Amino acid sequence: MHAPSAIPSVLSVRELSIDARTPEGRRRVLDHVGFDLKAGETLCIAGESGSGKSVTSLAIMGLLPKASLQIASGSILFGDRDLAKLSDRQMRRIRGGDIAMVFQEPMTSLNPVISIGTQLMEAIREHQGTEGGTAEATALRMLDAVHITDPARRLKQFPHELSGGMRQRVMIAMALSCRPKVLIADEPTTALDVTVQAQILKLMRELKAEFGASIILITHDMGVVAEMADRVVIMQNGQIVEDGSALAVFKQPREDYTKQLLAAVPRLGALSGTDGPPRITPGIASEAPADRKPILNVHGLNVTYGSQAGWLFKGKAPAAAVDDVSFDILPGKTLGLVGESGSGKSTTGKAVLGLIPFTGSVTIDGQEIGGLGQRAMQPIRRTAQMIFQDPYASLDPRMSVGAAIAEPLVIHGLGGKWERQDTVAELLRRVGLTPDAATRYPHEFSGGQRQRICIARALALKPKLIVADESVAALDVSVRARVLDLMLELQEEMGLSYLFISHDMAVVERMSHHVAVMRGGRIVETGTRREIFENPKDEYTRTLMAAVPIPDPEAYRKIA
Repeated sequence: MHAPSAIPSVLSVRELSIDARTPEGRRRVLDHVGFDLKAGETLCIAGESGSGKSVTSLAIMGLLPKASLQIASGSILFGDRDLAKLSDRQMRRIRGGDIAMVFQEPMTSLNPVISIGTQLMEAIREHQGTEGGTAEATALRMLDAVHITDPARRLKQFPHELSGGMRQRVMIAMALSCRPKVLIADEPTTALDVTVQAQILKLMRELKAEFGASIILITHDMGVVAEMADRVVIMQNGQIVEDGSALAVFKQPREDYTKQLLAAVPRLGALSGTDGPPRITPGIASEAPADRKPILNVHGLNVTYGSQAGWLFKGKAPAAAVDDVSFDILPGKTLGLVGESGSGKSTTGKAVLGLIPFTGSVTIDGQEIGGLGQRAMQPIRRTAQMIFQDPYASLDPRMSVGAAIAEPLVIHGLGGKWERQDTVAELLRRVGLTPDAATRYPHEFSGGQRQRICIARALALKPKLIVADESVAALDVSVRARVLDLMLELQEEMGLSYLFISHDMAVVERMSHHVAVMRGGRIVETGTRREIFENPKDEYTRTLMAAVPIPDPEAYRKIA
């Protein structure tokens, strides 16, 4: 609910404008942004990438990179101080103590070579002036507050020894250790599984009540906004386009952009009563005959990680990452593979393409791939391709987009130079980009555009099967909707089969004909899309579905 006006503001942003230095001159990236954060309030700032959400938070924290971004006008009032006018030294006294921030990716925020305890106690000593046993006792208390098991042991561990959810809890513990008045959380759950996300959001609500902090939550997930927000600010192209209570924004959005964001949110149960994904281009694709052989047959798949001890290294005890997994995918169909991080989804996806060693049987288009070397696997690569989660990491930053898309054609010796150029142009058009994109480089594109480029590259060899590993997890909600529509459209036009790997149950429901649910390296439930989503048998499946945020604030509030 919108906080009553009698409640004081702990933070006021007034007419804030920020310019970026570019080779062409100054460019406005934040334009007269203003809002108030009330005491005890959770304010959600939502919008697509590039809308100015994170730039706003960095400005509040005094962390704008001076070489590229500069405050042009406006003020950031915290009490009687204007943070926009403070020196770096003055901001260091406020940052962490009065205003703290939780960043999106905890692994890049934590020092990988320093223990969790050392990093946590450093923040406590810096802002509370405590030393020795007192700092350690505070660190233990904070880890316990964020529900980390065995906190004494965790203090001695390093970031890589913790899961993503635990690392994010450590970041929240560090941010709250000095009891700040304002907590800024920038996409704190974007990379987390739906169940871990639910735990983190619950934790933030509990800690807000316990410590009395006001929260600015930055996200592009409208389900998270509905669950967490008292008030919502919607940003687009560096400006605020809508500002109101959560109920008002969700029930009666004024702006078309807000309506588009809400319409793009996949809603669990939206496809109830249907057997498969929605048709994008009706009539193009026909149903596969019942006697068609599977394009992918997996039987008794096992993948084990770990190594035997050697003369130099102790080695790790072998552990089963994938344990006796079996499934089929028919031509033109999608199997959604869903589960939490560590369940074995991505390992399964890599194994079925022969990218990692495995035991068991994997047959692609009638060809058993077990035991095949790289040369023998090359013809299989024309049948089966992969789309990874991070499109930027999948593209060579020194290679033009055209060269990246043409690379599979070059490797397989398909076509001459001019023929390959024509193929690249056609692939770019097919994924909704213009042919002139071929001369540009990955950093010149948005995340959604880069993922389209990766899809174009995967299509270059005209495959029959595509393994999509969390291929839309990092995309904004509206961009994700467009990429999913593109994948469905290509499936209908080209008869593609997908192994669609995701932890997002709502996205899996939208994309899949059949669904397999993984936990601990094993498939615990499998069935048609309707069977899994309308009548789940396994308790774990029901837990995953229950943890999906509902894009309706009324679901989280008692309306008077």
